[in-house]
Amino acid sequence: MTLGEKLAMYRKQNNYTQEQLAELLGVSRQAVSKWESDIAYPETDKLIKLSDMYGCSLDYLIKDKQEEAQPASGISVRLTNIYYERRSARMVRGVPLWHINIGLGRSAHGIFALGLVARGVFSCGLFSLGVFSCGVLSLGLLAFGSIALGLVALGAIAVGVLALGGVAVGAMAIGGSAIGLVSAGGAAVAKYAAVGDHARAQVAIGITEAYGEFTHIGEYSVQEYSEIMDRIDAAVPAALRWAGNIVKWII
Repeated sequence: MTLGEKLAMYRKQNNYTQEQLAELLGVSRQAVSKWESDIAYPETDKLIKLSDMYGCSLDYLIKDKQEEAQPASGISVRLTNIYYERRSARMVRGVPLWHINIGLGRSAHGIFALGLVARGVFSCGLFSLGVFSCGVLSLGLLAFGSIALGLVALGAIAVGVLALGGVAVGAMAIGGSAIGLVSAGGAAVAKYAAVGDHARAQVAIGITEAYGEFTHIGEYSVQEYSEIMDRIDAAVPAALRWAGNIVKWII
């Protein structure tokens, strides 16, 4: 196979159009067409980038040999690089609508992204970054993961404005161990209000232990409940009233 034939084969296997590939490489579509027709040859830096993108050796691209040719399914099997990659032909502001890229050292980038490392509006991966993010290590506005950081975070360890997890840290934290301005959990520590088995806060409501300016331990009467609600309203600032309402609902 010639260099042009290999470049055309890899481009089609990776679901790129000539326009998309040209945009990624910073060249014209006509340049890509000439490469694939063997009328012209890519510059060295472009060849290196193409070999990285396609997961093949530079030596294979340049030399006329067949042993590293990729199967039409888009699955590449090599001793040093096992991966699966597909992407949509449709682009949104230069980004694929969806991109699946699973393999060691590879990342997925698309509106919908799936990979060991994923970046997108909706992303899922071992390491995930997105508006809506799911992964072992997840960062996003809405994040789910073993370790989650986000505006709303849910995970074994969760850090966010609203955090829910085994260990939760946030403006509003709910978890086995919860630390925040307002918190609820087995062990709850907060600046303003805390409710849990062990609670520490300005207003602390505990089952077995409570420390704060106002505390209550164990069951409470209707009158005591009303006083607790008033205390929380007085302690929690207006900006965190939503968090205070969550604690009141839990109580």
